[in-house]
Amino acid sequence: MENDRSTKIVATIGPASNEGDMLARLVEAGVDAARLNFSHGTHADHELSATRVREVQASSGRPLALIADLQGPKIRVGDLPAPVLLEAGTEVVIAGEESAKPDDLPIAPDALGSVLLPGHDVLVDDGLVRLRVEKVEGRRALCRVVTSGVVDSHKGVNVPGVPLPVPSLTAKDLADLEFALGLGVDYVALSFVRSQDDVAALRGRIEAAGSKAWVIAKIELKEAVTALEAILDESDAVMIARGDLGVEIGAAEVPLLQKRIIIGALDRAKPAITATQMLESMIHRPEPTRAEASDVANAILDGTSALMLSAETAVGEYPLEAVTTMVSIARAVEPSLGYRHQLPAASEHPTVGRAMSNASCDLAEALGAKAILVPTFTGKTASAVARLRPRRPIVALTHVTTSAQHMALEWGVIPLELPETADVEDLWSRSIEAARDAGIVVAGDRVVLTAGTAVNIPGSTNVIKVDIA
Repeated sequence: MENDRSTKIVATIGPASNEGDMLARLVEAGVDAARLNFSHGTHADHELSATRVREVQASSGRPLALIADLQGPKIRVGDLPAPVLLEAGTEVVIAGEESAKPDDLPIAPDALGSVLLPGHDVLVDDGLVRLRVEKVEGRRALCRVVTSGVVDSHKGVNVPGVPLPVPSLTAKDLADLEFALGLGVDYVALSFVRSQDDVAALRGRIEAAGSKAWVIAKIELKEAVTALEAILDESDAVMIARGDLGVEIGAAEVPLLQKRIIIGALDRAKPAITATQMLESMIHRPEPTRAEASDVANAILDGTSALMLSAETAVGEYPLEAVTTMVSIARAVEPSLGYRHQLPAASEHPTVGRAMSNASCDLAEALGAKAILVPTFTGKTASAVARLRPRRPIVALTHVTTSAQHMALEWGVIPLELPETADVEDLWSRSIEAARDAGIVVAGDRVVLTAGTAVNIPGSTNVIKVDIA
């Protein structure tokens, strides 16, 4: 692949990445998007992180995507005075946090007690501790400890295959959403999506607030797997949240499902983010395990648009090393990726934009063009080109700052801002000039441009032009 690196990197921002000038160093090393995890931290923490992200964006001259990841209706252990050791074979009562007795294991939200039945498995801390329900009385469940372990406050709890009767957006989520939109985030990640209706409901709230943020659907429940196609259709991007997903469906099922989700997103020209435990050992070590390196490489080979670091950059001891490791793996693997030639047949009734993006990639490949230049209003045309994984940079040019920030998450896309233009000839010349100024092409290089003659109107792509920079 001729461009330096195409797979994007998302770093979760937290104490480790906010220390000193670390965030600037992470972006210089290759971070393309910053995630604010609203399951942890305060609004003040996230406001500081968002401010720093935009400051680094301004100083680096690189658009960065800012993602607000909502907690969602996650079941968690309540407040404990101290960690509790649960030994296999012993009994423990789990109860709603509000009604729990001193020796109970408190769980929030209280609604969990209304759906538990004898025989249900209750998994704590991504399944490290396993309980089995033996008897239920009201909202209290007597459980047998199957797999022993230490349980601490606020650890996640899963009951695989059991729908929880709570809304997809909790009261906390609604407060966090309002705050995040006020920060100007580019994406909102919705946790524990169950159906396309959950995604549509969030989108409605974002639009009502006057925000241009896009929705990332996190796939981590069995219900989401069942409704995957509809969820992919409704969302702007998708995240494969492998932690809770693995607990829900079993770790053995995750790798093939990961491939299926990525291909589904690719076919719809939408970014796919692969997340959770990518370089987990690097939280406390400067080097990854060989298995982790292979996992990252295989996600890239699957076609993922972006890779996400969680605790590695939020609280880890080696955030910079984690990012540089991910970058080095991407650079090593990407040259083996093949171009996804997919010129649609007339019988498929493709849109004009879809057919144009395919044809522009074919031209660029056949002519050995140095870059594909895509003037775009929303970024959708750039994503349509990126889904084919062409073996040359995709330069997306826009006068809309939020569109440039959206495209920072898209595979192979280099977003550049340029002034608004009045006619297509001016747009083409300014696009070539911007690519030259950015050092992506030099005078004499051949480029392929795809754009619309109706300038600044979304969805109007109808022209392909071969030119010399």
